[in-house]
Parts: sequence; C-alpha cells; structure tokens
Amino acid sequence: MAALMALWVTAPLFAAPLSQAGTLRFAPLPMQDRETLFKQFQPLAVFLEARLQVAVSLDYSDNYSEILDKMSRSKVDLAYIGPLPYVELRARYPHVEPLVRFREASGATAYTCALAAFPDNFFDPYLAHDRRVALTQPLSTCGYLSVEGLLRGNGLTLKNNRYRYLGKHDAVALAVIRGEFDAGGLKTGIARKYAHLGLEIIEETDPLPAFAMVANTRTVSAQRRDEIRRALIDLDPAGKDRALLSGWGDNIRHGAVAASDDDYDVIRALLGNARIPSEGNH
Repeated sequence: MAALMALWVTAPLFAAPLSQAGTLRFAPLPMQDRETLFKQFQPLAVFLEARLQVAVSLDYSDNYSEILDKMSRSKVDLAYIGPLPYVELRARYPHVEPLVRFREASGATAYTCALAAFPDNFFDPYLAHDRRVALTQPLSTCGYLSVEGLLRGNGLTLKNNRYRYLGKHDAVALAVIRGEFDAGGLKTGIARKYAHLGLEIIEETDPLPAFAMVANTRTVSAQRRDEIRRALIDLDPAGKDRALLSGWGDNIRHGAVAASDDDYDVIRALLGNARIPSEGNH
C-alpha cells in the first residue's frame, strides 16, 4: 500500500467550509474518455441539483490518483470510485464516507474483474510467462491487484510477464484486440462490451463491492450526505424512475444501496501488504 500512496501528493489536512449552500464538485472515476464520462454522469448531476436545490459540477481528472489527491485537499466534494481507490483514499484521508454502491445491470451490488484475451493470442493463465499484459492503472481494482491475484491463484505472477499501464478499461480492451498485448485486466462488464470484436474472458475474480459514490465529510454536511444517500436509494429503475434512469450511464442506472466502510474489508484483505508498482515493466 505504501507504494501506491506515493502516487499522489501528500497534502496537509485542513478544515474546509461545508458545501451546504454552494456548488457540489463531483469527480467521476475516469474509466473512459472525457466526453463519454460527462455524457454518462451529467444526468446524475442534474438529478442531484433538482433534488438538493444546489449546483452540482462535474470535475474531470486524468487518472485515479488525481481524484484521490483532490479529495484529500478538499478540492472535490463527491466522487464515484471503485473499491481499491476508496480503500487507498480512506487510509490516507479518513474524512471520506461511502454513501451508496451502485447496482450492476444484473441488480447485484458487486462486480468482478476479468483477465481477457483475443483467441489468436493463445494466452493460457496457467502457463503465462514473458507474455504482454495490459493493465488499467495502479489504483484500479481491476488493474495490477486483480490480475496479480488471478495469476497467483495459478502459481504465477505478473512479475514474470511484461505488463504496462494503459489508463482506461476501453484502452486495455482495444489494445488486446489489436494484438498489441496478449491479455489484459479490466472490469468484466466492460470486457463483455467487446465480445462482438472477439475479446474473450479467460478468468474472473470473486465478487467485489460495487462502485460507490463517496463524500468528503469535511466539505459535505451530515444532513447533505443523508439527503444524497436517500435520493439515490429511493430511485426505482424498474418502475417509476425507469424513464429517468434510461439516460444515465450504464454503471449508475440500475439503482443503489447504502454503503459502509465495512463493505471494503474484502479489498483490504486482498491488498494486505502488497506493493503495487507505480510503473509497468514493459
């Protein structure tokens, strides 16, 4: 975990005014390009504006560590992040609270990460050695952490392969399809979107806590946090809110459940004392 902490700037913790009346700054995890990200999350921002009667602005970051840095500096109030980024953020900055976890399309409150390959690459997870492996980002749950876990389950390790961080999940899928890498680690739901291009899922992790909206407790009051949590939990994707949610991004349109810090103990156990490299070896 120490190696990951070095990826983002250590900042002094300072009190910041609560964003009760002003604009709420919301930073979604950059899993896709800027245009796609804003298209998916803008409807959510508009919804919260109407329910809370406060402006909500989307804040874009180029990578995961930038979001964590902004939260620790109280530059953003809300964030949409995965389980590993949350665990790393909470360890560094205790003033963050998970509000809700967004359901997957199946209705599940958990998801899996996949090791995927193109059939012509003949990637065998039981024999992988000196192969080219594409990863998302060091702070991505589906990056080094998950792929290393899957390979170790087969008695192997990423250290004996050539891996590189490409950033976004889509970039990993396309790089594997183009033959630039023999395999890649990414969110299973995103990998399935590329099945029509031949991308195949080789292995999946055990279920992991779904992506969450988290709040900066230094800048968002307890009352406001409760209002946001209730507004999202009360959405009914199969009933009265079906039309509303149809315009939201795939990752946030299926409803939500209340989240708590205990949900992420499985990630803490998986991470343990592991040192996730900040750079690839390929």
